[in-house]
Amino acid sequence: MTAILRVESRKRVRGSVVLVVVFALLSALYFSMFPGIQEEMEAFEEAFPAFMFDLFGIEELHTIEGFIAAEIYSFFWVLLLGVYFAYVGAGLIASDVEDRRMDLTLSNPVSRESVVLQKAAALWVPLVALNVGVAVIVYLGALAIGESFDPVALAMVHLLSVPYLLVCAGIGIVLSVVIERARTARAVALSLVVLLWLIDGVSRLDDDYEWIGAATPSRYYEETDILVHEEYAFLDAGILLVAFLVLLAAAVVVFTRRDV
Repeated sequence: MTAILRVESRKRVRGSVVLVVVFALLSALYFSMFPGIQEEMEAFEEAFPAFMFDLFGIEELHTIEGFIAAEIYSFFWVLLLGVYFAYVGAGLIASDVEDRRMDLTLSNPVSRESVVLQKAAALWVPLVALNVGVAVIVYLGALAIGESFDPVALAMVHLLSVPYLLVCAGIGIVLSVVIERARTARAVALSLVVLLWLIDGVSRLDDDYEWIGAATPSRYYEETDILVHEEYAFLDAGILLVAFLVLLAAAVVVFTRRDV
């Protein structure tokens, strides 16, 4: 039975399209700025304190790879898109429980495990739409200003972001089955993703505390290393995938045992 998957997938189309358009507008803005900023990059870099570069993992701003990694991927992709997936995940179960739609769903011949898995599987829509759409936009945007990306590195920065985004969604899904009110679950989920991102960034500023960041999902996705240095951390991506599966399994267990 895949009815839930089909319904949930259709729900994600509009939001995915809106996000692709938003990223298209952001990309157009930053690509239009790059030629002018590149000429004064030395002064631009000196205007910011050194710890800001460590906090956000910024390198090689004078190159198109370093500039776009810093301006689009380090903040908008890692943080805001991570928040979006956590927010969506947090509403998958809690919103139906709160509105009593879950009673109707479970009155059909469908298991609770299937409900959670199909709702989580519907996240393929924003994952595919954003990773394909934004990759094409960024590639064409660079060509439009006379620059270019290594297509393999650009593809990998998106491919390796999928496990990270899934972990953010997994955090939300767990909270969705634990907290009954959707608004509360969403607020906690997005706050937790922001907090983990901040912990990762701050822990990088001091070698004595860098180990703390090992517990944060953003530590295992280094967009600058991928785009600038063409380093592909497949092991880190595997760790994130395992973490997502653990979160999803925990959500399934909790939901099958709780009262609705």
